[in-house]
Amino acid sequence: MKKSMGSEGNKVCIDCLKTEQSIENSGMSKKSWRARLRYILKNRSFASRSTARKKQTFRPTVDEVNQWAQSFDKLLTHKYGNVAFQIFLKSEYCEENLEFWMACEEFRKVTSSAKLALRAQSIYEEFIKTEAPKEINLDFHTKEEITHALPLPTPTCFLAAQKRVYSLMENNSYPRFINSELYKELCAAARRRRPADSCFS
Repeated sequence: MKKSMGSEGNKVCIDCLKTEQSIENSGMSKKSWRARLRYILKNRSFASRSTARKKQTFRPTVDEVNQWAQSFDKLLTHKYGNVAFQIFLKSEYCEENLEFWMACEEFRKVTSSAKLALRAQSIYEEFIKTEAPKEINLDFHTKEEITHALPLPTPTCFLAAQKRVYSLMENNSYPRFINSELYKELCAAARRRRPADSCFS
């Protein structure tokens, strides 16, 4: 992991989780990425952080879509890019890596020791332990370090695992996303918004 998302990135995590939950509630299958993409293009908007009365469009510009192809960090920290990447990972049945990474970003914001312990146990049960519902691929040493840290967890107790998962996504899933039909459709949608621009320029 090259850097933490920071406060704005953490807001992205929360918004993206809410958006993906609304898609799940609509009953769309994981493989139907075109339907999921159409859903967020037509139905989603985010409240502006500066004022609750204003709405910010959820559709990306050509420049933003171009930036996703240049930087994995840009993709993850953009509200629409993060959700689009989630949709792609779900179509490949490997969304647990991004879900774990986002859970770790949220975890590091927790300040209460009691809440930290509860959340650490929840993350361990969901992603780390053998045969967890969304088990991620970690080496034995990293798993052991996390297990030993659980009784008195710190905000960084999942950091090594998070870095590993980040690297895995950056080197494997991310290039596939950029070369996917889903990303091409995002480019086409952005071009329709600004016809003079090229998504790959």
